[in-house]
Amino acid sequence: MTIADLSTRAADRAIQLLPVLAGRWSPRSFDSTAVIDEDKLTAALEAARWSPSAANSQPWRFIVARRGTTAFDTVVANLVGFNAAWAGSASVLIVALAETVDTDGKERRWATYDLGQAVAHLSVQAHHDGLHVHQMGGFDAQGLRAAFDIDERFVPVSVTALGTLGDPDALPEPLRERELAPRTRVPLNDIVVVDA
Repeated sequence: MTIADLSTRAADRAIQLLPVLAGRWSPRSFDSTAVIDEDKLTAALEAARWSPSAANSQPWRFIVARRGTTAFDTVVANLVGFNAAWAGSASVLIVALAETVDTDGKERRWATYDLGQAVAHLSVQAHHDGLHVHQMGGFDAQGLRAAFDIDERFVPVSVTALGTLGDPDALPEPLRERELAPRTRVPLNDIVVVDA
């Protein structure tokens, strides 16, 4: 399978979707020589900024680390498991933070949900602009908190790799095999628990 084949992997779906949604997927193979297009990165972050949130609280913050910076190396050093083997090839690593307590000490119960929407908007905009995104939960949250002096009001929820699709043959096994495997999803009938 070529990089061109991978970049157009449409989802097997029950009904027509927007092409940007049908074609979005989460690769692990990133081009380790590609430099991020700053306008495309800004557009992805702007899409996140304009996502909806409870009471318009906008409880998201981002640490944006470009490959070649100390911040990027710090994020890579705090990745765990398979993520440490591939994510360093991405052009940018973005740490997504949820503000779970506001400045008055009041809980923001929906902050993590709102952050998820913001990152989803980011990923759709990035894919629309020809970039690829892979979100990760395998990282040392306390290590990132200490390294970036993250206030206790904020919780590191995910790390997002963003960049240009690379050659899957550069991945170690079993990651290469997973990269080339067909895309799958649980059937729609299994996720809709009540359809009255």
